Amino acid sequence: MTSLHLDRPRRRRLGVAAAAAGLLATFLVAGPAAATPDPGDAPAKEPVSQKAAAAARAAIASGEIPGQDEIVHSDNVEHLVNLPKDQLKGTNSDLAFQGKYAYAGNYDGFVIYDVSRPHAPKVVSQVLCPGGQNDISVQGDLLFLSTDSSRSDDSCNSVSQPASEKSSWEGIKIFDIKDKKNPRYIKSVETNCGSHTHTLVPTGRDIYVYVSSYSPNEAFPDCQPPHDGISVIKVPKLAPTQAAVVAFPVLFPDGGNPGAPTNPGVSKTTGCHDITVLPSKKLAAGACMGDGILFDISRPEQPKVIDRVQDNVNFAFWHSATFNERADKVVFTDELGGGVGATCNAATGPNRGADGIYDITGKGDARKLVFRSYFKIARHQADTENCVAHNGSLIPVPGRDIMVQAWYQGGVSIWDFTDSANPREIGFFERGPLSTNAITTGGSWSAYYYNGHIYSNDIAKGFDVLKINDELTEPAADIWLDRLNVQTQPQYQY
Repeated sequence: MTSLHLDRPRRRRLGVAAAAAGLLATFLVAGPAAATPDPGDAPAKEPVSQKAAAAARAAIASGEIPGQDEIVHSDNVEHLVNLPKDQLKGTNSDLAFQGKYAYAGNYDGFVIYDVSRPHAPKVVSQVLCPGGQNDISVQGDLLFLSTDSSRSDDSCNSVSQPASEKSSWEGIKIFDIKDKKNPRYIKSVETNCGSHTHTLVPTGRDIYVYVSSYSPNEAFPDCQPPHDGISVIKVPKLAPTQAAVVAFPVLFPDGGNPGAPTNPGVSKTTGCHDITVLPSKKLAAGACMGDGILFDISRPEQPKVIDRVQDNVNFAFWHSATFNERADKVVFTDELGGGVGATCNAATGPNRGADGIYDITGKGDARKLVFRSYFKIARHQADTENCVAHNGSLIPVPGRDIMVQAWYQGGVSIWDFTDSANPREIGFFERGPLSTNAITTGGSWSAYYYNGHIYSNDIAKGFDVLKINDELTEPAADIWLDRLNVQTQPQYQY
């Protein structure tokens, strides 16, 4: 571990302002609409060697892994229901929750589900608005979407366009969701290098949006290197159409992790992938490609880095972060292989493509991130299954640190890191491989606990609802939230 106290390709972007008639969302009711889905919506599929294919079939035959599309789970996990994808056929992405609704991102737009009866969720509306990843958050009557693929304009009828063209657009889209059956697109905000993910930081009068993006290129007019910080958007709650970028704080004045060849196999830091904030503690944790950071957000427009760490041995791409409730630990994830690789196998081992658990020691500006251990699911997957640590959330259990987490085709894992040096899995759910002769991108993108149930957005299979029945997690049933944006961690009331 290196404590610094103080190429992952993607489709690119550029910018054009929203035309008055351009803020148009297409609602899907019966048939397909006339918009062009984002390139790459179809799950990636790459043939594997005959040896790897034979090994996958042999593992299924011997019972080492589930059969193709077979569902398995631990005794304390119950699979309540699956809703297959409907009109939006693209890659399913992140989830957010508010009241009795779940909001599911998809590279082609988003879906609103009524989850008032978790065993029988219903589709309320589907909105076609292409632009990967469509990372999603909600606050009051506003819904936020991230666009991180170069589009012809900021409308929901845009088509793909080369990033080298100045007129192209990427950034944040804002919808009014007061009428859940008819969301209304009201505002767009273009941001440098697009918006791969975003994080809401609510204050009294305003909502701040921390926009994470990366991979600048001299050929992209609106995404020039160095790209060593984040865009901060200010959204007045009473006038959301006045939303605008108000700051670009530099988080890496020294340029961040240089990556290869200095640190072979490690991503060069050219921005952040994801940020998680804990507003009750005025803290944030950033997963920033080659670096993990802890920073103070007491002044939202001017976040201040407190500590910074690297792991140039086992972490390839710092992907996301989760605080425990007491804010004395952070779990960082490593998305080795970019989410499309088969890394949950013996060849990769237990410490790569895993979670890194860090204790937070000290006080104030003297706080430090101290590495304690790695956690990775021990259930090996076939070499045809993309599998790596991905998005998860806390299960609010007083006195314990328990997470539910997505692992793509590794499924959903429930694990306890109360002892940060000795984490352990306590439950799981997964499907067998999508294919035995090709690595086909699929599995759980996000798995989050919300008001007694676990919700998973599966890239290929749709929306899953799970229930965990375990004495360790039983106290969480007493915790009820009115909203959950996982990257804006709540203060649980125990």
